[in-house]
Amino acid sequence: MSDIETLKAQVKKLNQQATALKMDLHDLSEDLPTGWEKIPDLARRTFEAHAALSQARLALAAAGA
Repeated sequence: MSDIETLKAQVKKLNQQATALKMDLHDLSEDLPTGWEKIPDLARRTFEAHAALSQARLALAAAGA
């Protein structure tokens, strides 16, 4: 697999993870105040997933894809 294909696969995987976490955060917000204590951890994981996705997209763009 080429570097670009590897980066595309990584972006796809990270996008799926970030989207799932975004939906988890959305679902948590709809159930408030139940589960409020989960907000910091879920928000951190969501932030980190989207940051990783952003970096992977930049790397893919830099690779010329």
